[in-house]
Order: sequence, then C-alpha cells, then structure tokens
Amino acid sequence: MSREPLRPFRDLARRAAAVLRSLRNRFRAHRPAPTSSLVHTPHPYARALALAAVTLLGAWLGLLAVGSVEVPVGPVDTRMSLRPAVSGGTEINVPPLGALELETHRAPLGLDVDISRLDPERAQILVDHPERINGLEDQITRDVRNGTLDLAVRSCVAVVAGATVLGLAVYRRPRRALAAGGLALALLASSAATAYATWNPKSVLEPRFSGLLASAPNVVGNARSIVTEFDVYQQELARLVTNVTKLYDAASTLPTYQPDPSTIRVLHVSDIHLNPAAWHIVRSLVEQYDIDVIVDSGDTMDHGTAAENGFLDAVEDLGAPYVWVRGNHDSHTTQEYLEGLDNAHVLDDGRAVTVGGLRIAGIGDPQFTPDRSVVSEGDDAERAAGRTLAAALRAAEARGEPVDIAVAHNPVAAQQTDGDVPLVLAGHIHRRETEVLDDGTRLMIEGSTGGGGLRAVEGDEPQKVMASVLYLDQESRRLQAWDSITLGGLGLTTAEVSRHLPEDAEPGAPPSPSASPSGSPPASPSPAPSPAGTPSRTPSD
Repeated sequence: MSREPLRPFRDLARRAAAVLRSLRNRFRAHRPAPTSSLVHTPHPYARALALAAVTLLGAWLGLLAVGSVEVPVGPVDTRMSLRPAVSGGTEINVPPLGALELETHRAPLGLDVDISRLDPERAQILVDHPERINGLEDQITRDVRNGTLDLAVRSCVAVVAGATVLGLAVYRRPRRALAAGGLALALLASSAATAYATWNPKSVLEPRFSGLLASAPNVVGNARSIVTEFDVYQQELARLVTNVTKLYDAASTLPTYQPDPSTIRVLHVSDIHLNPAAWHIVRSLVEQYDIDVIVDSGDTMDHGTAAENGFLDAVEDLGAPYVWVRGNHDSHTTQEYLEGLDNAHVLDDGRAVTVGGLRIAGIGDPQFTPDRSVVSEGDDAERAAGRTLAAALRAAEARGEPVDIAVAHNPVAAQQTDGDVPLVLAGHIHRRETEVLDDGTRLMIEGSTGGGGLRAVEGDEPQKVMASVLYLDQESRRLQAWDSITLGGLGLTTAEVSRHLPEDAEPGAPPSPSASPSGSPPASPSPAPSPAGTPSRTPSD
C-alpha cells in the first residue's frame, strides 16, 4: 500500500505531538525552582488529563486512517466505519439519494454505512437465477454480521495503534505510549458495552431521512405497518433488492400477474405538450417493456404552429409503431406533418388500422383551442365527435373487423363509445383515471406524459410525468393488466410503478385497482372519476 494517503495523518500527528511537547516544555520553564534536592513531579491530575488527551487524539487519528472496512452485502458494496459521536446512532448514506439516520444506540461512537455501488455481476446472478432469491436474506444477514466483526477488530487495532504511536511521539517513553494504547482499548471496549446495553432494535420504526430520501415515508409507507407485517415484508425484501438492477422488471415480476412472451404490450401516452424529455422517457419504456405499439391520445403540441412541427421528428425513432389522434392543442397542420412521417399512424373520423396485432380506431379532437378567433363549441362538439367514432366502430363490427381499442383525446368524446368497444383511451385532463362505463366499456384516461409541458410550472408543484403499459391477451385482445408509471415532475427525482388488474366491477362504478407492493411502492387509490358525460377539465385545456 502506498504511504501517500497517510501523509496528512502523519503530518497532523507530528503537529499534535509538537504542540503537546511545547506545552510540556513551557510548563517546565515556568515551574518554580526546587527547594530541595528531591525532583518535583507534575500533579497527578495534570498527568492524567494529558494522557487522556493524547489517548483520545491518537485513537481518533487511528480511526480516520484505518478504522473502516469494505463489506459486500448482497448485491451491493458498502463501507462501514466508526466515528466519534456525542449521542451515537447509525447513519446509512445512499448517494446521491440522501441518508437514513437511526437512533440505534447511545454511546460516544457512531456507525456510518456508505452504500458505494451496486455490483453488476452479483446483481445479474440474482436476475438470471431467481431461485437464489430465497436465500438472499440469510446471505445479507451473514454479510452484515461478518462486516461488523471485521470492523470491530480493525477498530481495536486502529485506536490502539493510533494512541500508542502518538503517545510515543509525545512522551518518548514506551511505558507512557503503552499506557495510552491500553487506555484507548479500554475506552473502545466500554463504548461498545454501552452501545450494546442501549441497543434499540425499534429504531427502524422512526427513521430520519435527508436529501431526496426525505420523501421516502410518503413512498414506502408507515414503517410500523411494515414491522407489523414483517413476515410479508421479508418475503418481498429480496425481490425488491433484485429489482434495483432492472427498474422495469419491478412490474413484470409482481405476483399478481405474469405476462408471457405472447402478451401484447401497449404504451399509452398523452399530453406531451412539447416536452422533449418525454421522447427520452418513451424510448426507454419501449425498450425496457418490449412495447409492441405506442398509442398517443393527443395534445403532443402546445400551439399547433408549423414552427413546432420539427418536434415530431423524434416519432420515427421511438422503436415501436406510433398511433396518434389529434388533441385540442394539435392543429390540422400538425396532423398533416405527422402523416408524412415514417412509423406514424394517424387516426381520424373513426379510421381503423391494424398495428402490433391490434385493431385500433380513433378520432381527432373537433376543437382547436389555441385559435382564439373561433368560439369553442364545448362538450357538444366532443359528444358529436364521439358519436361519429361510435358509428365507425359499429360499422367495423358489422364488416367482421371488430376494433380492439378506440382512442379519443377528450374523455367526453370517448364516453360515447360505451358498448361498442372493449377499451377506449383518452387524455386531456392531465390526471390518470379509469372507469367501467354503463355498457361495459373500460375508459382509461392517461395523465400528462410531458408533465404538463410549459404548464408544469403554473401550479404550486410541478406536474408528474405519467404513462401506462397495457397488457392484452394475444387471442382475445382483452385487457389483462396494466402498469401505472409515475415519475416526479421537473427533475424526475422519484419513480413509481404499480400493477393493476381489471376486476368485475359494476357498470358505471370505478374498479378498485389491485396493486402489489413487490418491486414498487403501493399505488394510491385512483381518483374518483367524474360522472359519465361530464369529466372535469383543467382550466388550461
């Protein structure tokens, strides 16, 4: 090992020893001359205080120099170290997300655990061999126990060596140096005994978060409920650790539903509103989820001008066929430009296409709201457009070409297709809702995949980025499950994936989504949808 990294500690030790020798010499210089032939010795308290100072400083320098260990814990590498602390405790650092502080013990020593990196080889083994997950919990327990023992041994050596070396540098007497080393060992042992006596296993119930982890309680839920249901939690813990390596696998490994290779995967996006980051998110989801077709329910643009058309060029390189309907912020100029791009399938007036193994029909929004020279016709125009789409769906059914999915931008238009198609997709209101309509059609409204675009900064908090992955059976073309994907707004500091299953809900009532805790935070209850025919609207739309 090179001595270069220890040079600052050697320099600090030399300076400390020089200061202590200077104080000792100054004390001797001002000491009164002896009045007898007997040699005067310093006061015992002064000698004890000096020895204690040398011991503490040397032990601290020893811990800084060599008092830490590198410990592999499951698929991650960690670094454990002890530090002087008034009230003790444990701090787990997860860069760049933040830290987790636990009041595990009360002693003059604190424990720091730094998560340094995720080892790709060990993590890939878990991904390739899921059967090893069952033993992961025992492995993590063994790794932590071995790391703690290694840290204890190294810390003993560090404090004894540091105090002894500094004592020898200050006193230049082996006996005093050994006394400093012995005292350091005794202090460490007493601190360890105090930590053991004050150990608080319930500290995990009330952690303190900092950094981006400050929002963790809202994501992972109440720690007390986790401990109460620990049997369930420990079964899912190994799966959660594994899913860190492949975030998109969090959904595919949930126990509620297992898609197979023949399952048709549809990515539903909406209301991108000129946010270029949305294209990066779409590409990533297409690759990670092996998407067969992308359905965009409109408002890709913001003002629908020709100057904005270049934003749509990214459609050609998304990695999956792109099906699009016009929103109220998309002009006919926008639509004409998109029709000329490769990989794009533009739907309007009930036109249907077969893409990705599905028959999909749609209609563009009849209103273009950025055009202030035209008076908005409101929901009446939307209902009329919806009836046109419904008529096209019935005509396709009569020809023996039934449509699997219908698409409209405004939920008011989408609701008119009830009973004519199994599934209809919409957007417009910038929040996610799902509802089974009176005649059995499921209406799925997607939030803004662009985080509201320029509108993201209008509210108190940035809008979240939303998209959904729909799983349809290859034979029946019916919806089997869907994953709701939610990313934090500006900055994208959080990511949540929740799995939902269709339920036999009463017509007209919103179903209760079934979300599993494995691999992702539990989903919040879906907002109650608006009454049929009158969905709520945001002022910006």
